[in-house]
Amino acid sequence: MPLAAQTRSAPAPAISVETLKAVTQELSSDAYEGRAPTTPAEDKTVAYIVKRFQAAGLKPGNKGGWTQDVPMVELTAANVAPYVFTGGKAPVSLAYRTDMVAGTYRVAPRSAVANSDVVFVGYGVTAPEKGWDDYAGVDVKGKTVVILINDPDWQTMSRDGPFEGRAMTWYGRWPYKFENAAKHGAAAAIIVHDTEPAAYPWAVVQSSWTGPQLELDEKGDHLDQSQVIGWIQKGAAERVFASAGKDYAALAAAARVKGFKAVPLGLKMSASFDTAIRRQASKNVIGVLPGTTAPGDTVLYTAHWDHLGRCDAVDGDDICNGALDNASGVAGLVALAEAQAKAGPAKRSIAFMAVTAEESGLLGSRYYAEHPIYPLARTVGGVNMDGLNINGRAKDFVLVGAGKSEIEDLVKPFVTAQGRVIGTEANPERGSYYRSDHFSFAKLGVPMLDGGSGEDLVVGGTAAGHAAREDYVAHRYHKPQDQYDASWNWSGAIEDLTIYYGLGRTLADDTTLWPNWYKTAEFRTIRDRDRAGAK
Repeated sequence: MPLAAQTRSAPAPAISVETLKAVTQELSSDAYEGRAPTTPAEDKTVAYIVKRFQAAGLKPGNKGGWTQDVPMVELTAANVAPYVFTGGKAPVSLAYRTDMVAGTYRVAPRSAVANSDVVFVGYGVTAPEKGWDDYAGVDVKGKTVVILINDPDWQTMSRDGPFEGRAMTWYGRWPYKFENAAKHGAAAAIIVHDTEPAAYPWAVVQSSWTGPQLELDEKGDHLDQSQVIGWIQKGAAERVFASAGKDYAALAAAARVKGFKAVPLGLKMSASFDTAIRRQASKNVIGVLPGTTAPGDTVLYTAHWDHLGRCDAVDGDDICNGALDNASGVAGLVALAEAQAKAGPAKRSIAFMAVTAEESGLLGSRYYAEHPIYPLARTVGGVNMDGLNINGRAKDFVLVGAGKSEIEDLVKPFVTAQGRVIGTEANPERGSYYRSDHFSFAKLGVPMLDGGSGEDLVVGGTAAGHAAREDYVAHRYHKPQDQYDASWNWSGAIEDLTIYYGLGRTLADDTTLWPNWYKTAEFRTIRDRDRAGAK
């Protein structure tokens, strides 16, 4: 690949650490109130990103404008009744927030189920290609299903297993489980929270699932979805199962085995809440560096600008500032825009997009992917950034969801050029590949890199890197404590961003490159179809 080699040998413009610091500090300040979409803070956030894109040298990315409207509906639950289970040894009432959370995708003023039969459906997976169906032989229409988080083989320490072993698949993610329950007609779907397979503590569920919730405002008002969706703590689930005369641990173990049959618990569940409805558009922010000879082909950089807004207070602080998640990613987006603009236009266009409502289920990127400004069939590929490395240089560079696309082959020489190695995901059971905005594009065929510094730090090794990551998840992730810290070490972020720069420049300057998915990847078919149509 001569041009790729030439691009690597040419020195890239320096990535500005001052930009990283300034943008992160600004967007994560209390003045932005946690950057919740469709709140007054959004206007301030969007205006700041536009100002930085302009100053970087980009052009408006949407027919002369800097934004794309994303129609949203905000649903805020009120008067949330406890989940009440009856018909067992004794009634079990689960308290809102401490034992359970409740919500709905349905745009309706009232959600309720009354005396709904309860069925344990294991991991709630229907995967015909794997010969696995947790709903086989059971009718759950109008009933309440209780579902385990993650995949059936998540406790396998290797990648071997029907669901890739330790690595979470899409079947393990909570959006899939609610979606599949609705397809089977469940009136209510409840996921059991367990910290290790969920990959985050109950506090994250509590903060994310209370207060205003966003969904795309679409025809039909999502009335094909379950009346009630939510989570319960594992200890609460154990109490419910005990009331039914069932051993929770035994049934959870049985659900890991192929051929598991859903188990009616002989209980009735009741739940209800009111919903305040507000419709309002949010915005994706898009800037572009137009290409010279192939401007219709696009390379894409993305990062989400939103966070949780105001959330559960800690020591009187109720602003979830989202400094690392993801003011830092937007800072990386701006820094890359500056570097690419300084290098001058490439042959292909390079687009930079700060998307909205990632925290609400990848809504901004999903809307763009379904309503693209730049046709997906002519979107070459790109990079998504969701939290930069602020712990110092790392010896390894981890490809999240490795083994999926040819983007991985293109990025490896840039990693090697820094004297680094390709590492393996420390926690593949967290399903990170399916939890950020690149997935919205992957589902529709566009390969995007999700990768960055691993845990093997130059100073302190894997012990220090692992401790830093676990400390963040336990104490700052989706909490008010995720705040900017002037002592952060940005050297690792600079190295990662230099890799992203090189990959993007290669894709933009070598017009023969059209990275595809590997033949075994679940997204290959749609990419082949779209590329055939584009030709």
